[in-house]
Amino acid sequence: MKNNLKIGDILPSFSLPNQHNEQTSIESLRRDNNLVLYFYPKDDTPVCTKEACGFRNNYEQFLGYNCSVVGISADSPESHRAFIKRHNLPFTLLSDIDNKVRNQLGVPRDFLGLLSGRYTYVIDKDGVVKSIINHFLNASKHITQSLKALEDEQRTNH
Repeated sequence: MKNNLKIGDILPSFSLPNQHNEQTSIESLRRDNNLVLYFYPKDDTPVCTKEACGFRNNYEQFLGYNCSVVGISADSPESHRAFIKRHNLPFTLLSDIDNKVRNQLGVPRDFLGLLSGRYTYVIDKDGVVKSIINHFLNASKHITQSLKALEDEQRTNH
């Protein structure tokens, strides 16, 4: 049931539990804003921590583009809550424990299919996918390329 999300596609609707174990729809997080939706393998691993902290360190820039940031992994809400607290993350993390949404969106796996892929989707205020970033070991590219996509989107619409 893979229908890999591509540039120009509309982000499908879905709901997952957040770090407080509250069922949360992606629409409620996007709120007619731009959205950076990033899928990552696991809380508290070196590259995933660097990625989350990179989004945290640049969070004000994302807000400047009227952009919400949301992370998704298969970790539990409890794990997300501890990860957020440990690294002072100002954004929501969603738990896709059975990889239902990852599979629904067709988010690829990496390293010969052994690990959950590290993919970031930049989605505009209308829900259209504008950019897809995939760098498994280079977490900082997810932040810089997301910001560039948002800048390009803003320039196009002004």
